[in-house]
Amino acid sequence: MTKANCLFCKIVAGEIPSDTVHEDDLVYAFNDINPMAPVHQLVIPRQHIASADDLTEADAELLGRVFAVTASLAAAAGLPDKGYRVVTNVGADAGQSVDHLHFHLLGGRAMTWPPG
Repeated sequence: MTKANCLFCKIVAGEIPSDTVHEDDLVYAFNDINPMAPVHQLVIPRQHIASADDLTEADAELLGRVFAVTASLAAAAGLPDKGYRVVTNVGADAGQSVDHLHFHLLGGRAMTWPPG
């Protein structure tokens, strides 16, 4: 998938509406349209990166920002007291449905293990 056809790139560009919960120059976050938990937000880099498999050491600052934003969103939702899950999938067999790096912030209910 190219950046021009990427669903999440279109969301970041404002071409497709989303329920935005955070945005800055590196990271964009929004509520998932098909939530799997009471809190289900997606945290994505603005930059098009297909998956975690495409990350390099040069992306360290970006990843630090992604996880700082994720922690802030979790705190705002009151999740740290009971816990929450942060998940990224790589490839179709793992469940990646959009070829743009994204992290699921899930919380507000007990999670099971193994996850799938």
